[in-house]
Amino acid sequence: MANPARKALRCRALLVGCLKYESLHLRRAEPSRAEPSRAEPKGCSSEEVFSNSLIHFSSNFLPWSLCQCRKTISARAIRAFRSSKTHSQPLASANNVSDPLKVIIACGGTGGHLFPGIAVAQELESRGHRVLLLISEKKVDAQASEKYSGLRFETVKAIAKPPTFSLKMISFLWNLRKTIKHCGEIIARENANVILGMGGFISFPPVVAGSRKGLRTYVHDSNAIPGRSNRMTAKRCAAVLVGLDEAASHFSGSKVIRTGTPVRDELQNLPSREDACQTFGLDPAKKTLLVMGGSQGAQQLNEVVAGGTEDTDWQVLHLAGQADFDRLSTQVGDRQGYKVLAFCSEMAAAYAASDFCVARSGASSLTELSYAGLPALLVPYPHAADDHQTANAQVYEKAGAAVLKQQKELNSDALHAMLAELTEEGIAGMSAAMKALAEPKAAAQIASVIEG
Repeated sequence: MANPARKALRCRALLVGCLKYESLHLRRAEPSRAEPSRAEPKGCSSEEVFSNSLIHFSSNFLPWSLCQCRKTISARAIRAFRSSKTHSQPLASANNVSDPLKVIIACGGTGGHLFPGIAVAQELESRGHRVLLLISEKKVDAQASEKYSGLRFETVKAIAKPPTFSLKMISFLWNLRKTIKHCGEIIARENANVILGMGGFISFPPVVAGSRKGLRTYVHDSNAIPGRSNRMTAKRCAAVLVGLDEAASHFSGSKVIRTGTPVRDELQNLPSREDACQTFGLDPAKKTLLVMGGSQGAQQLNEVVAGGTEDTDWQVLHLAGQADFDRLSTQVGDRQGYKVLAFCSEMAAAYAASDFCVARSGASSLTELSYAGLPALLVPYPHAADDHQTANAQVYEKAGAAVLKQQKELNSDALHAMLAELTEEGIAGMSAAMKALAEPKAAAQIASVIEG
């Protein structure tokens, strides 16, 4: 019969070996607070319950069912083992982080997430901190980031969540698990102190990975109705930063700080109208209409504007988006005073050259319009999640800075009539109201929060 002491040592070694294998397999560090219950805790929102369930399933059940490589181990033993590790290894905190900070900002997917992230990175680096921006693999992110050679960018895989009961959820969860693991490796490599997510599913994996490592994590939401990703990760964060007061009520139970939405350095000081018009080959003596369908374009809106600006005294600077550039260029042909671009890297000049704007109502675009004092006709994207673009536009309409029209209400004749009715006095009044909505110190406020 084997020595009981030796048998106990063998059992202990087997248990430790299995746990080490699981640790290597998941590369998972526990958060600083106790592991949440599988049952819905009191006061927990549906987004938080779904977030916890999503992460738990993708990190545990999915690898087990697909790989069949993990042994069944006593849950009590696992908790005891992890608890001992947690107590023996103190987590990072603001008190033991030395300057300069190493900050990871997760942004991208759309210009509305990317450009505010760039603005915060510029502010942090001006204060001597080191920043890495995580962006998506989309072409729009690659195009936009090319201009900022002084900043460090790295791509991570980001996939929008499919319907919960879709078969696509299996591949989504598998890819989510891999991306969280990848972000954890980036955080370890960078020895990061703080993680900031700017919204969208590109920010979900880094914030989750950072919170598991006990780092300070934050999310920023620019919209009046926050995005699902931010609502899911809010309880993992030291604070939630918002661009509009209307968003605060959606983060009950979390510390909320209103910072405004930051804009890039180059938009702080616009060029002269003459220089700006020269950039695009426009006449500075004529009224200019800027058209923005968002970083990914908007075909129906593009068609309405192209038809509605015929036989008017407005020249047009139309940012069509890459997908609709060829079609729109064919539609307007060689019309005099109509400039079509797929993508604009000189937005400061675009705003400075313009008198009025037709745009979607993404929060980042609205923030930039307010800095430029450029009044607008806002046409919310009709398929935006929770119709958040309408909620954004209502804030600006209420302030007298914009006119709100739903896409189904707008046609070429209606736009033509509206442009004919705009007076210099009316534009000046709306411009002043738009300028009053600007938050010039938003990037500085966010940087100060991150510095603790």
